[in-house]
Amino acid sequence: MRRLLATLLVPMAVAAQAQVPPPPKLEPLPEAPERPAAAQAAAEEPAVRIPAGKDDKVEHINHGGRQMLKVTPPGGRPYYLIESAGGWLHRDSLDDGTRVPMWPIHTFN
Repeated sequence: MRRLLATLLVPMAVAAQAQVPPPPKLEPLPEAPERPAAAQAAAEEPAVRIPAGKDDKVEHINHGGRQMLKVTPPGGRPYYLIESAGGWLHRDSLDDGTRVPMWPIHTFN
C-alpha cells in the first residue's frame, strides 16, 4: 500500500514543481544623481572631533610656521597634535624616528 501511495505522490510533486512561474526579468537600475558640491565637501572632512579634557594642560607651539599642541593629561604621558594638510596628526613624541649612530669609531689614549 505504501509503495502505491509513493508511486502516485512522486509524479504529482514533480508536476507541481514544474508549474512554478519563471522569475521576472530584471532591469538595470538608473544612474544615481550626483551629490551637491556642499555635500561632497562635508563628506571629505572628518565628522568626529575629540576635544581635550577639562583637566588637560594644552600648550600651543609654533615651530617653523606649523601649529602644534602639546597635551598633557593629569597623571599621564604628554602627546602632540601636529597640524597638517589633512587635519591634525597624533604623535606620542616629536621624534621622527631617525637615529644617528652613536657608537665610537676610534678612541685616543
